[in-house]
Amino acid sequence: MPRQLLGELLAEFVGTMILILFGVGVVAQVVAAGLGGHDSIAWAWGLGVTLGVYVAARLSGAHLNPAVTVALAAFRGFSWAKVAPYTLAQTAGAFTAALLVRWNYTEVLAKADPGHTLKTQGVFSTLPGNGTFPVSQWGALRDQIIGTAILLLVIMALTDVLNTAPKANMGAFITGLLVVAIGLAFGTDAGYAINPARDFGPRLASFITGYGGAWRDQYGDLYFWVPIVGPLIGGLLGAGLYRFLIAPFLPSQELQAGRVLADEEA
Repeated sequence: MPRQLLGELLAEFVGTMILILFGVGVVAQVVAAGLGGHDSIAWAWGLGVTLGVYVAARLSGAHLNPAVTVALAAFRGFSWAKVAPYTLAQTAGAFTAALLVRWNYTEVLAKADPGHTLKTQGVFSTLPGNGTFPVSQWGALRDQIIGTAILLLVIMALTDVLNTAPKANMGAFITGLLVVAIGLAFGTDAGYAINPARDFGPRLASFITGYGGAWRDQYGDLYFWVPIVGPLIGGLLGAGLYRFLIAPFLPSQELQAGRVLADEEA
């Protein structure tokens, strides 16, 4: 493996691991220990994204999400040959982080839910209606498409140098705020996974550590595919909306430079 690609994959692995350590960790604290609530979950996930991006951005661009990787390959020229390796690295990072959280919270999870049931399955992976509200699989799929479309549409804007991209290395912080906003506004129907690696990696980790029903929802139906398929579709949709509705109307670099020069001369 080329050294550069190895560095990129390690960055995606570690960056996603940081994201999941904070994200799954805070849900374990809220659900199993009763410390905090919905807002602390939303903020910890957003901060996890910010910190993960700061860890990985220089080496890999800090995708930390297969939906981001696929969308960038489709609309930003990212190499399709790297999509599968990036996805595997992201999923492995999420899986490893979830195992660490599972180990660290062993006693607390056992106290809160000795049978390792759906009561604490939501610590690791998402459920329709958060396992509480009457949301179907198709409703959850709709939610994941919409939420990830919002994520990618805004990410495309935040990373477009022709648009008003954040300056002074603030992109990671603003991206974290974006995830907080999605969590605060679109967290009910499906737990805002908006990231196939974020859901599948921890779901697998929970399954091999005692959560036998990890692949199914509260209705007994196979559910694990929803937070994989929904974000992949939504990511392409959101990135496509930006590419065709916003990007074509932005001024070129040459025109922007001319405007700046004219302003300075004036």
